Amino acid sequence: MTRPTLLAPAIACALLTGCGSPPSESAAPAASAQTQFWQSLSTHCGKAYAGTLVSDDAADADMQGAEMVMHVRTCDDQQITVPFHIKQTGGEWDRSRTWVFTRLGDDALRLKHDHRHADGESDDVTMYGGDTADAGTAQRQSFPVDQFSIDMFKREGLDASTTNVWSVEVNPADQDGAQFAYQLSRSKALGAPEDRNFRVEFDLTSPIEVPPAPWGHETNKQQPTEE
Repeated sequence: MTRPTLLAPAIACALLTGCGSPPSESAAPAASAQTQFWQSLSTHCGKAYAGTLVSDDAADADMQGAEMVMHVRTCDDQQITVPFHIKQTGGEWDRSRTWVFTRLGDDALRLKHDHRHADGESDDVTMYGGDTADAGTAQRQSFPVDQFSIDMFKREGLDASTTNVWSVEVNPADQDGAQFAYQLSRSKALGAPEDRNFRVEFDLTSPIEVPPAPWGHETNKQQPTEE
């Protein structure tokens, strides 16, 4: 009588337990939404783009149809500066505004507004903004007003701004239909005296000529700091 053939030990081990094979490597943790957002914005370093006002608040009537340019001007691992230029009705350019993004870690970002006069001096209302308060998404991050800004707004009689929330959207440079959007909003539901919506959008698929430096940054002068 023929005895059943036993599986060779090595074969049995392989079939039943997979022993002898190297342990699988753990998948690398996915980058946080803030990190992905930062990486997307960084793909535009050195480039400028045309944009336009897309909201319709009466407070912004003088900006309707105005030429607008954003320039991702300086970039490093911790900070990205984005001047925002607006052409005035008389043909001159207002170069007073620079958005300053700072990376606070893998899971937090900060947005500040550096406002200057044509002579380079800081405006009385400058370096206001806030930090992210939630994860957001790889495309959109929101920045509720911080205490430094609230104190400044109250001091300058801008009480309505103490409920500001700024939001920024960005797509990477290689994405079809990529755009950048900057939005300021506040609402009665969050304590504002009236609803407010300011939103500008920029086409990131067609870079344009880089504009002159924003006021006060012609020689990369040091930015003002929070007192």
